[in-house]
Amino acid sequence: MTTSTELSTPIDLTVTDGIATLTLNRPEARNAISDEMRSLLIEHLEHVAADSSIKALILTGAGKGFCAGGDIKGMQARMSAPAGSVAFNGWKRQQRVHHAVSLLHNLPKPTIAAVNGAATGLGCDMALSCDFIIASEQASFAMSYIARGLIPDGGGLYFLPRRVGLSKAKELIFSGRAVSPLEAQQIGMIDRVAPHENLLPAAQHWAQQISAGSATALALSKSILNNTFELTQSQIFSMGSQAQGICYTSSEHQESVAAFLARKAERS
Repeated sequence: MTTSTELSTPIDLTVTDGIATLTLNRPEARNAISDEMRSLLIEHLEHVAADSSIKALILTGAGKGFCAGGDIKGMQARMSAPAGSVAFNGWKRQQRVHHAVSLLHNLPKPTIAAVNGAATGLGCDMALSCDFIIASEQASFAMSYIARGLIPDGGGLYFLPRRVGLSKAKELIFSGRAVSPLEAQQIGMIDRVAPHENLLPAAQHWAQQISAGSATALALSKSILNNTFELTQSQIFSMGSQAQGICYTSSEHQESVAAFLARKAERS
């Protein structure tokens, strides 16, 4: 079953067989993130998180690019504004960016970035915030902030070192150079590469595979794993014990045990 939002919006949301696809939809601007898109992204992610019929999320882009990062025209407008308003509005904008990226990273369901073209700046950050990244052969990745006199502000300073290691993250951020899908996979920046025409079907198939298990166990496992490098072993064990207690009482666990015992009885 497929459902969708209104067409021709800056971000489209469709749901097919329990898999949500969020499509950044400003192809004329290579899907650069505008203020409107930030708000829509937050709105859609909150909806996906709350909808129990949705098992996983795919993030992709319309047209030739995945996401060109922040909207340069918006940056130009900020340059002509009074200094005080630039600082205040910039702070508010950063809060919205961080909220959106945090929602994506902490979504209690598996997330896959299906990168169909260039993922630059904030676009690269957003892909990195997902649990998994599958890229088209036509994709590329660049932490291009320094070329604009900026630092990675969409989570790249956190996510990239966890994928490629500290030294390689520094090299990619300091240089801002473009990384091909092959190199990105070799250094652990992404997980898979797919033929361009098969990107979304491959992402959808993968999403079905990784979301087939207990939604409760998946959500709790992801919550703990997202914090595993910041916590001690004893803290992880403690969180795991609490999470397992919740899993024991879930209908998914009880139905699974009942089904296993029924199959065992049939074979005996």
